[in-house]
Amino acid sequence: MCKQLLFSDILDYEASSFEKNKDMRKRFEEQKSIFTYDISDAVIPTGSRDATPALFAAIKALWLRTEDRTRVLDLLEESLPIKRPTGPKGLELWQILVLGLCRLCLNISYDRLHYMASHDILLRHLLGIRDLESKGSIKWHYQRIYDNVTLLKDDVLVQINAVVVKMGHDVFKKEGEAVLDLKTDSFPVQTNVHFPTDYNMLWDSVRKSLDVVLKLLTKDPDIKGWRKFKDWYRGIKNLSRALGQACRGGGKNKEQRVQKATIAYLDKCNKLYKKLTLECENMPVNGLMDIILQDSLKEFISLMAKHIDLVDRRLLQGEKIPHEEKLFSIFEQYTEWISKGKWSPELGKNLTITSDQFGLIVDYQIMESEADSQIVIPLADRILSNYEVGSWSFDKGYWHKDNKAYLMDKIDHPIMPKKGKRNKEELEYESSKSFKKLRNKHSAIESNINELEHRGLDRCPDRSYAHFKRYIGLGVLAYNFHKIGKELMRLEREKIKKERIKKEKLREKLKDRLARAA
Repeated sequence: MCKQLLFSDILDYEASSFEKNKDMRKRFEEQKSIFTYDISDAVIPTGSRDATPALFAAIKALWLRTEDRTRVLDLLEESLPIKRPTGPKGLELWQILVLGLCRLCLNISYDRLHYMASHDILLRHLLGIRDLESKGSIKWHYQRIYDNVTLLKDDVLVQINAVVVKMGHDVFKKEGEAVLDLKTDSFPVQTNVHFPTDYNMLWDSVRKSLDVVLKLLTKDPDIKGWRKFKDWYRGIKNLSRALGQACRGGGKNKEQRVQKATIAYLDKCNKLYKKLTLECENMPVNGLMDIILQDSLKEFISLMAKHIDLVDRRLLQGEKIPHEEKLFSIFEQYTEWISKGKWSPELGKNLTITSDQFGLIVDYQIMESEADSQIVIPLADRILSNYEVGSWSFDKGYWHKDNKAYLMDKIDHPIMPKKGKRNKEELEYESSKSFKKLRNKHSAIESNINELEHRGLDRCPDRSYAHFKRYIGLGVLAYNFHKIGKELMRLEREKIKKERIKKEKLREKLKDRLARAA
């Protein structure tokens, strides 16, 4: 009876514990043990010019600011998915954030991040891990780091950035300084895609369709009709290369050679398209994975049909394809063709950033096929509701009469040079000393953009739009942390220098007193 009662009590306790903790992921390890480290004890080297100590200095500063740390962890706790007590233990919220920042600030791969998380002592201290050469020392697998860091969401990173900017203003601002001088500009962040041509994207569609078919054949070898699978793959690839060489080459009768190569290529692709369309309906369904694979196969078949049509219209019929019909990657379909000024076109998304006089990015926005001038009023509403702005500079791309009028009502010094011819009043305004001074300061945002690109925002290696947005958010956040950390290190060096000078003066005074006494 006693044993039964005791066993039932244990079950009740475990059940209640499960109910209590099932919706929670640990913020950080509060229960100290031999393997945990007090993050506030981490020693940051102030003499290094590397980006790593600056990032770590800002991370430690956030940890020591209890209110800001709590706000950041609250935001992460609300957004990250539930980690149930069963299965592998998830990383703590604080650790996920620190690892994500480390990856983007140093512009490193997940492999390098895995190495640092296992062997960099200072990083492990900031993760709350005591580095001990023992069997129980905490080490993480690569996949565990990847799975946890990729849980971060872009909308939460925007809110965390607001907390970090507030912390940065407390570090940078002098007493009584409240008004911000803002600058806004945009630049392209490239996606990880190859240069698009309609015939090589047709090959991509064919290749991925055949890859899915191969997975289905591996799962179910009884599927018939694919004895010549390798011949389909090899034949279409060779025809695609032949068309590419004909298009790139010169010489006599180029048009006839291109047409001949196009007809052969499209003929083979059309035959495969018909076969895939017919076979897709007859594929066996033996579980969820088969349904997922068949859905992806249908998607690639539809992309194949689209690009068969585009190749036919452009190379055989001589038609100019409208821009809105084009697709620039079958994998990253959100990719845009970005042409800005004299620079060569780039493939990716435009990112608009707004920085203040301290170099902190107070706002950022991924542009969805929008012109610069279309985002000014929503951007102003978003920023002016949170900050007091004294001046705000833009380049000519943001100019529109409605934008200028709106900003004139809201702030004292809107700097938005007009496109085209100016009237007498506009010429007088743009010739004023204050306008010229603030317009000349606008170029400082180019250095912010350059540093962002060094933080990893030149090209995003992550796949899918959700991961692209998360990558951008972490890049901006890591940039702000680095800026704050550099300032904290500078202040610490100044403090050490003042203390050294003070000690030297006291030593000299002591020497003088001893000399007089003698």
